[in-house]
Amino acid sequence: MRKNLESSNILNSKEIEDLLKLCRPKTILKGNYFIKENSVSNEIGFVLSGYFRSFYHSSEGDEITYCITFPNHFISAYSSHISNEKTLENIEAITDATLFVIPKEDILALEKSSINWLRFFKMVAEQQYIELENRIFLLQKEKAEIRYKNLIEKHPEFLQHIPLNYLASYLGVTQRHLSRIRKELSY
Repeated sequence: MRKNLESSNILNSKEIEDLLKLCRPKTILKGNYFIKENSVSNEIGFVLSGYFRSFYHSSEGDEITYCITFPNHFISAYSSHISNEKTLENIEAITDATLFVIPKEDILALEKSSINWLRFFKMVAEQQYIELENRIFLLQKEKAEIRYKNLIEKHPEFLQHIPLNYLASYLGVTQRHLSRIRKELSY
């Protein structure tokens, strides 16, 4: 986590130490949740190891995986974190995972202590926005085969750690369609 914070070139060493003192380690076993729908986000996590999926339930009751979070990334039900309203999303560990968590009140205190924290959290939010926007464009613009190729080029580790049913949902296809795509690309 320290390397991630240092690489931002925003925070000084004292500010990084201040944050690390506030972090508490947390282990979430496969199948357990970082947050469940209808609860309010009161912490942000930084994934040290393991993988998470963010999903919601469609009106038909299907689980729709819209985000996969991997090590060295922040994790949160961010809209709930900002609004203090109940979240519609679930964030589930799809492997055993270890993370640091930071309570919301500590984040707010950091933001009051230095403008650098405001700049840092703004940068993190902007990066998340860009990733989300790129994902939306890819889903709406490209065929499933292109989305799959893009995924395995950018995140080959997904194929080792993420179950196919979650990958299919993430790509916006059925598991059967994903199997067909994988078969065609293997020739």
